[in-house]
Amino acid sequence: MPFHPLTSDQSETAAHHTTDDVYTPGHLGELTRLIPTEMVDAALHATSTVQKRLRGIPSRVVVYLLLAACLCPDIGYKGVWAKLMSRRRSPLPRPSASGLSQARRRIGSAPLEWLFNLLRGPEGATPARNGVWWKNHLITAIDGTILSVADEPAVRTRYTKQAGNHGGTSYPQTRLLALLTCGTRTIIDAVFAPTTTGETTLTPGLFGSMKTGMLVLADRNFDATTIMTGIAATGADILIRGKTRRRLPVLARHRDGSYTSRIGALTVRVIDANVVITTSTGRVRNHYRLITALLDASHYPAHQLVDLYHQRWEIETAFLELKSSMLAGRVLRARTASGVAQEIYALLVVYQLVRTTISDAAYSQSLDPDRGSFTIAWQAAKDQVVLATDAIDTAPVDLVGAIGARVLADPLPPRRLRVCPRIVKRAISKYQARGPVVDRSCRKARLDIRVLDGAPP
Repeated sequence: MPFHPLTSDQSETAAHHTTDDVYTPGHLGELTRLIPTEMVDAALHATSTVQKRLRGIPSRVVVYLLLAACLCPDIGYKGVWAKLMSRRRSPLPRPSASGLSQARRRIGSAPLEWLFNLLRGPEGATPARNGVWWKNHLITAIDGTILSVADEPAVRTRYTKQAGNHGGTSYPQTRLLALLTCGTRTIIDAVFAPTTTGETTLTPGLFGSMKTGMLVLADRNFDATTIMTGIAATGADILIRGKTRRRLPVLARHRDGSYTSRIGALTVRVIDANVVITTSTGRVRNHYRLITALLDASHYPAHQLVDLYHQRWEIETAFLELKSSMLAGRVLRARTASGVAQEIYALLVVYQLVRTTISDAAYSQSLDPDRGSFTIAWQAAKDQVVLATDAIDTAPVDLVGAIGARVLADPLPPRRLRVCPRIVKRAISKYQARGPVVDRSCRKARLDIRVLDGAPP
């Protein structure tokens, strides 16, 4: 199974809290193949959210409803309920929208958070798996993104709209900060808060998941002294893009062009390099300054670190999968502040399950997980929701195998180096974004790295 197994204590507690016998695993659809009912029961018991009396919609079913809703962003909860129960032959209650809302409020976000904490982690974190490790370091990245939430009074009590030169945002927003395994794009940990809280303020919430043996990649927003020293205190190493305006003392120079410096009480190595991108239209040169705690220049050459830093973009791809593929660009459904937390944890759980399934399928055939299509896997999981059947009538289906088979049947081609301008291709307005002559095409490229000789330009 592509998740952490239950401990014996959790299994025992789950066994004592399966009071919703009206709903057998088969009634809930093949989602129970990804998350067994024993695991959901353990989450409900651990968070004291098991129903106190038998209800029309037991707590276990509500959890599966929330997870299934993440696979169906285009329909409401009543529509998701209908999909979950569409193949069951015996009569079913048809709860109203109000009944489903009350059921979701009853369990809150705690069981979904418990499931996320159980499932999160660096899937494939073994040195034998290629693309995940580099010189005995687990390659990870940290970054934040913004999710839009419903513009409702109960939501605005916690989440606010951002101001801007053109009237600000139309919807309240929440900031999600994640620590990700670059090779598999699985989530190690995540925290979220209103956008009034910045990324660097949220970062200490992820320190507990950083360990010795990790190499944390981050962009220029994280080059604050407190952030770098905080990460170093966890035992993890850093590779962070620094701001070039910061003046750093040169304590020692190395043959690879890097130099030793100090930021606060932290001894670091600084790499200044020019990255030249060559396409059919010409060349573009960018200056990179990287700050790392890997001080051994002979074992960690500067040009290799500059090349490795591009793995940081894996977290941007993960956010694209979460916001574009799963949410389809929509705002979150929740109409209360507590419901927003519940929905975000459900999204993270489903994302982690899909990504873990892709990783397991890819490694079973010695493929790089990058070649597993998230869109195909997510769509396969979505298709399986409507295959809910009574366990008495039909033998169970191996959902994990079904998703993996779809991924392996149509792998993505090996990744090639291309460059695309970071520009809006389709604006909300019907008018051309930034003028009619802006080049928005992607091109094949060649990347050349030149480490500067021990001093900033």
